[in-house]
Amino acid sequence: MTNVDLWVDPACPWAWITSRWLLEVEQQRDVSVQFHVMSLAVLNESKDISDDYRRFLVNAWGPVRVLIAAEVEHGPEVVRPLYSAMGTRIHPGRSGLTPEMMVDALTEVGLQATLVNAATAIEFDEALRTSHAAGMDPVGDDVGTPVIHIPRPGGDPIAFFGPVVTPIPRGEAAGRLWDGVLAVAGTDGFYELKRTRERRPSFD
Repeated sequence: MTNVDLWVDPACPWAWITSRWLLEVEQQRDVSVQFHVMSLAVLNESKDISDDYRRFLVNAWGPVRVLIAAEVEHGPEVVRPLYSAMGTRIHPGRSGLTPEMMVDALTEVGLQATLVNAATAIEFDEALRTSHAAGMDPVGDDVGTPVIHIPRPGGDPIAFFGPVVTPIPRGEAAGRLWDGVLAVAGTDGFYELKRTRERRPSFD
């Protein structure tokens, strides 16, 4: 069994697709995925970005703060179901990064709705930044979400950004993509494959 660590921000549609792909991979390969919290707002707070994106990131603080508050109070096992509940509403459901969305997601997974108060507080920001750094430190700051770590015996984990893919690979196609990603990411000195995105995220 390969234990895979995945860092995500609920606001990112590409991370949502990657997370759903990894759930497919769990059905096709001996893989178990642990979800962790990273933050696009933290990642970009000192970068030169557009005013529109800066406004988007103001709202993006809420869901990651609620996620990390739930993790601190209830343990890391709650991140996966709560992220899934949020992401289903944000992406296929197009509900936005609203307090109502977060309350609905918390209620679905059996957590107290009062955790939504963390969305506008700084109480859990230190824990959020610690989780974010744990994901980003092995890959650097010139990437986004998602970030994946795969353990390597006797050494640092294989860590990388992506894959960025749409639509969600299903069944054995998901397994084949995993095999390929593992092959290239595990190659010493391999850094990048990239081409211009010509499709918007598809959540089918």
